Amino acid sequence: NREQNPTEFPARSSGYSAEELLRHKDFEEMTWAETEQVRRLLEQAPWRVAERRTRRLRASRSGRIDLRRSARHAIRSSGELMTLFRRKPRVRRRPLVLICDVSGSMERYSRLLMIFAHAIARREDLEAFVFSTRLTRITRLLRQRDLDRALDSVSKGVRDFSGGTRIGDALADFNRHWARRVLGHGAVVIIISDGWDRGDPAQLSAELVHLRRSAHRLIWLNPLLGSEGYEPLTRGMAAALPYCDDFLAAHNLEALDDLGKLLAGLDSRKLR
Repeated sequence: NREQNPTEFPARSSGYSAEELLRHKDFEEMTWAETEQVRRLLEQAPWRVAERRTRRLRASRSGRIDLRRSARHAIRSSGELMTLFRRKPRVRRRPLVLICDVSGSMERYSRLLMIFAHAIARREDLEAFVFSTRLTRITRLLRQRDLDRALDSVSKGVRDFSGGTRIGDALADFNRHWARRVLGHGAVVIIISDGWDRGDPAQLSAELVHLRRSAHRLIWLNPLLGSEGYEPLTRGMAAALPYCDDFLAAHNLEALDDLGKLLAGLDSRKLR
């Protein structure tokens, strides 16, 4: 007992709660039980993308004077200008486009990143695509309310899970067939990939130039960026970095929290 062992002290707390420790743990190192905890935390997270001003105006108590409405009201009031009506621009959330690498090198992160995509899709205007050797749109699959059904549908609907990686080909497909449909209204594009690529770096650069012109902001998430000593020296990553507005980690909950803060605080102006 303590009286017989005066040198024995109670274990001291590290100062971190179990949830805080989990937020800093690499997805790759998590047990199945920890993955399920992360799943719940991602579903509960208050994902919110910054709003943008549109050209359409709405009635408001502040803002510019609406001369037409004020004049019409004056005419109906025997010509006396008694009330000044005002209006200001409507605001809308920025659309979000997610393009996620599900090749073999990303396999250890794919499940949690799909959970992340499903969590955002429940709250935001999200268009989602995955790629390995080909591009597959999974937007409708992620709209299923039940997460397990959504993940099962994605697994069955994507033929090249854990295959090779051809980022340039996937982005070329996106730019050719999807960019005009989903990149309107100041969309923010998020690419998630470790940058390992079997394709032509020149093609990847060219497709990113095209994509960057169409997007309000281009964000690249790399799970390896959270590894100690990591440097983006692979051909794919080296080719991509000059065209990205933000280069962030995606290896744990804390990194995804940082992304959430970035999305919520995006400037309404285009940065370039």
